[in-house]
Amino acid sequence: MGVETEFNSYTLWYEAGKDYTLPPADVVVRTSDGQTILAHSSILASTSPVLERKIDRSSRGWNSVCTIQISGAPSDAVIAFLQLLYFTRISTIEATMIEDILEKHGMQLLALAHAYQIGWLKKQCEIIIATELTPDRVIDVLKIAKLCDAPRLYQQCMKIIVKEFEEVQRSDGWLFLRRYDPTLELEILEFLEDIDQRKRRWKQQRAAQDAYQYLNIAIDCLEHIFTEGCSEIRPRNMNLSRRNKGPCTWFGTCQGLQLRLHHFSMCDKRLTPGRCIHCKRMWQLLQLHVSICDHPESCKVPLCNDTRFKMKMQREGKSEKTWRLLVKRVARARVMPALASRKMPEVVFRSWAKYRVK
Repeated sequence: MGVETEFNSYTLWYEAGKDYTLPPADVVVRTSDGQTILAHSSILASTSPVLERKIDRSSRGWNSVCTIQISGAPSDAVIAFLQLLYFTRISTIEATMIEDILEKHGMQLLALAHAYQIGWLKKQCEIIIATELTPDRVIDVLKIAKLCDAPRLYQQCMKIIVKEFEEVQRSDGWLFLRRYDPTLELEILEFLEDIDQRKRRWKQQRAAQDAYQYLNIAIDCLEHIFTEGCSEIRPRNMNLSRRNKGPCTWFGTCQGLQLRLHHFSMCDKRLTPGRCIHCKRMWQLLQLHVSICDHPESCKVPLCNDTRFKMKMQREGKSEKTWRLLVKRVARARVMPALASRKMPEVVFRSWAKYRVK
């Protein structure tokens, strides 16, 4: 028989500066390596519903000593596990003492906390283990997180794998995984592929939002040119040039747009479909302005009143649907400028229900 160890609750409470006593130990805890530990049923039953059921099944009458088996962990981890149960039940200790125990036996305590349904201990173990994750041991921790249904720890492991996948591939855990656990390997690879697809979709959406913002700037600049007047182009009733009133605040866009307008006004192919690409782009910009202009009666942009009906008649079928979608998105980006400054969102992990141990 192994060495018997009894947890003297009076000693623990005395060290904390209190005066607290318990009746004699009435539970014998046996570990996997044969060691026996004496404990108190009132402490164990009040901290774990699983231990409470085991104690009820093992009891043989009033004041009898029952025996329960705690397997799956070395004896020192079981002793640390029971110490934490006593500490949180009958005494107040420093947080550093609990952290030291968790850092020394974190993985074993996580498994025990999951098996005996001790939520606060399981959460603390997840936090401590997550802070010490490294690429060379993240696969082993990931397996424990799946077996113990630890979503926070699983999430941290996946973040490390995504960030340091090249180093993870060189670890012994990954080599063991590829040889003996192809299911988990496929799950990780699918997750990485899903992350890559999310990034690609986000880049495409961001590029589209940037394009809508550029179109908005071009439309605003177009209104600025024909309303306030700028450089050589100005409203008909404006006699003074904008050039003498200081630099244009739209200079980066305004200069190129004025060159396009000059070309559009002088090009002989502007009304010929598919001939001049520059005229085609300017024509589309004018049409886009017409589509989203909310004051066509007073608007000074050319063709703002004349082309609305022509656009509706000329666009048919699929092109009509595509054009309406473009107009809708440009108009949305016009009233929601914050879309252009969004950052890539955090990865949304899949449901944890599939990782729950059954």
